[in-house]
Amino acid sequence: MDEVLELPDIQGTVLRGRPNPYFGVYLVFRIEDPSDAATLIERLIPHLTSAADWEHPAEEAWINIVFSHEGLRVLGLDPAILGAFPRELQQGMAARSALLGDVGRSAPDHWVMPHALKGFHLALHVMAASPELRDQKVALGEAEVAQSKGVTLLYRLEVGMPPTKREHFGFVDGLTRPYIQGQGGEPLPGQTVSAPGEFVLGYRNAKGERAEGPGPEEFWRNGTYVSLRMLYQDVALFRKFLHDHADDSYAQELLAAQMMGRWRSGCPLHKSPTEDRPELAIDPMQNNNFSYYDSDPEGHITPLGSHIRRANPRDGLKDSIADPKLHLLLRRGSAYGPVLPEGVMEDDGIDRGLVLAVINAYPARQFEFVQSQWINDGDFISQGERTDPIIGRRDRADDFLVYQPRRKRICGLAEFTLTRGGEHLFLPGLGGLRWLVGHLRSRLGS
Repeated sequence: MDEVLELPDIQGTVLRGRPNPYFGVYLVFRIEDPSDAATLIERLIPHLTSAADWEHPAEEAWINIVFSHEGLRVLGLDPAILGAFPRELQQGMAARSALLGDVGRSAPDHWVMPHALKGFHLALHVMAASPELRDQKVALGEAEVAQSKGVTLLYRLEVGMPPTKREHFGFVDGLTRPYIQGQGGEPLPGQTVSAPGEFVLGYRNAKGERAEGPGPEEFWRNGTYVSLRMLYQDVALFRKFLHDHADDSYAQELLAAQMMGRWRSGCPLHKSPTEDRPELAIDPMQNNNFSYYDSDPEGHITPLGSHIRRANPRDGLKDSIADPKLHLLLRRGSAYGPVLPEGVMEDDGIDRGLVLAVINAYPARQFEFVQSQWINDGDFISQGERTDPIIGRRDRADDFLVYQPRRKRICGLAEFTLTRGGEHLFLPGLGGLRWLVGHLRSRLGS
């Protein structure tokens, strides 16, 4: 029997998909005065959106809050609790850059979004159905922050997703996500069913164990961890690569589909290997209803090294020691920056890309494992040092194998994406936030 999830206590972004279209902003703050910051957090709690009221958010805006480990330390959280957080939270993402492949031009020295050691203490994510509503809510929040000496705004990044759902490389985004037992509704065909404890603390995980957090249960129950990534996308370079490695527009689209594992419409390559069929992309009964073990074990249809096959191998690792259910990710993607005009293959110097909020209860064996072992290494699919053809690191192999229309090695993969920021964050439940405020008050003597 499924566990009953406490939806009113879970911040909405954990279980609910982003509205479409939506207009959002990430606001990153540094804590200056713990007491005033605690007061500000307390005032924010009634405005935060839970999984229960996601369809009808208060004030016509969706608002959620996250903390870095360093932010919780500055706030004054008990050191014994701070020391019980997962190691990756305690160290911060910048310190783990070598493991994650954030090297060269993706190294933390080049990041533009602050991380924990650069003042990232807490952040708000605000979303609304229009830019006007977003700006209204942000203006109200900024006015409140301006009256407080508790926090300083360090960084603001406008994000969103247009009605096309396409990210800057032109692919429809957000088609694949696990079904979490107890979230409500029924899983769609091909949707991986996951134990709730893989994504929400306080519930049974894929090993049958209860997912627990640091300190008292009142603090961590219904919370989770968010692995946040800001990725710059070099759209002109990606277009030029396709142009230089394919003879015509059809061959370019086929190569792009083979690199991703889906046509740019979102149509699975596995269901239509030689032509794009957008009608399959918009059909929820078909767009994820495929597997690899019986019909494409060697990757002749969907290449073994393609992005979607690396990020979610489905049943393709059935005979290996890896259990994909232990490495599932709940991914929320947002685009930032203006679209590069169609056909342009020269960089215009404008920053654009994706912000990925990866929700996972075990960042080391979920996000970090997928990033280091599946995205940035090829051993698990007998591909040696080959990395993800779209988002992989490029200080290793730079080639990619395809089998359609014939077997061919595509060489010259470039740095199509660069890491521009990242942090491991704690996203408490609403009850956990109230406990945190009370805990801070008692430690501060106020």
